[in-house]
Amino acid sequence: MFDKILIANRGEIALRVIRAAREMGVQTVAVHSTADTDAMHVRMADESVCVGPPPGSDSYLHIPSIIAAAEVTGAQAIHPGYGFLSENAAFVQIVEDHGITFIGPTAEHIRVMGDKITAKDTMKALGVPCVPGSDGGVPDLAAAKKIGEEFGYPVIIKATAGGGGRGMKVAKSEKDMANAFQTARAEAKAAFGNDEVYIEKYLTTPRHIEIQVFGDGKGRAVHLGERDCSLQRRHQKVFEEAPGPCITAEERARIGKICADAVAKINYAGAGTIEFLYEKGEFYFIEMNTRLQVEHPVTEAIFGVDLVREQIRVASGLPMSFEQDDLTINGHSIEVRLNAEKLPEFAPRPGKITAFHAPGGLGVRMDSALYDGYVIPPYYDSLIGKLIVHGRDRDEALARLNRALGELIIDGVENTVPLFSALLQEPAIHSGDYNIHWLEHWLELGKLG
Repeated sequence: MFDKILIANRGEIALRVIRAAREMGVQTVAVHSTADTDAMHVRMADESVCVGPPPGSDSYLHIPSIIAAAEVTGAQAIHPGYGFLSENAAFVQIVEDHGITFIGPTAEHIRVMGDKITAKDTMKALGVPCVPGSDGGVPDLAAAKKIGEEFGYPVIIKATAGGGGRGMKVAKSEKDMANAFQTARAEAKAAFGNDEVYIEKYLTTPRHIEIQVFGDGKGRAVHLGERDCSLQRRHQKVFEEAPGPCITAEERARIGKICADAVAKINYAGAGTIEFLYEKGEFYFIEMNTRLQVEHPVTEAIFGVDLVREQIRVASGLPMSFEQDDLTINGHSIEVRLNAEKLPEFAPRPGKITAFHAPGGLGVRMDSALYDGYVIPPYYDSLIGKLIVHGRDRDEALARLNRALGELIIDGVENTVPLFSALLQEPAIHSGDYNIHWLEHWLELGKLG
């Protein structure tokens, strides 16, 4: 087991890793920008190192500074959290070249899964069901139109190096193709420095279902069921739950085994998430995230496992602490993402927290780095916390979420708490009858005022 690890991240996920490490008797090193000197993860870690000025490119993304911080503090391993450098294959290689362990998969696995076309080809070869679409990148508009004719409209154009909804456009008919294709390429070039795109059949009413997998890097892997992340705005998840309200036990076992077998075959190490669109009983692979997900707490709640602890164990060379037969679902869990944003525009609203009170009680977990007087900086993501609830069933989890939202106090900055209070008044939320387009349609109706 490691004696000391460095956390190459900030905010609530850095705190999450610190907590797991502390329970394991492992010391932690926090890195921070000058804007985060008073951040909670800096206060809670055993040591801290300033790695640069506020812009992420000069601090949390500045690889030489991260490596130097690990070396000067004697950290034996680096946990990347999510975002920032968590899926940067070059960073992983540099970490390993310096004799430091990366707490996560290999650089090669990150590289393969980071390219959407290569990932799709790899998963298809491993027996994972995929969305029908182009074989590789689409070179020009003529080829794009030919694919549209072959699979039938609507189709979706996606950046091969994309993520977060950038470089992604829908063509509902041939007349839309030129604008959608050119816009997707332009966005991809601006966001990722790579304008290559591919095309897939566009499913009209799918749900977003993702399977949590975990491998030991030595040919053994398990799945920890699914999460339903269908409530999204601009391809960004806002409300996640496990298990999925529309997935049967038989479907879970089938797709879970397919995913676990796939990652076992490639000797995948650590946590990973295989994401699907799900429609009419069929799963269609869209991407694999080779890191811990923001929404991992709902999986932890229903299985009673600590995924971060398991990441650290496996990276240190210890075996996984559970097998597939040990994993049994207990109840239902829901997570809502709390952002410092002005509604209904969802515009970022950094500022000073004048009062903060986290809800508590049975089945309530609040992952946040907020405290009274904390100043949310304007340089980073607007996520300020995650409220997670767990109940014996979905109805109890929803009731518990409603109660916890009523207890939560975040004063000083506008935030998205009212969004979830309003959603809990909707019959579709209680019935679970929604898809990935439902939230945007609901917002277009002006339900938030």
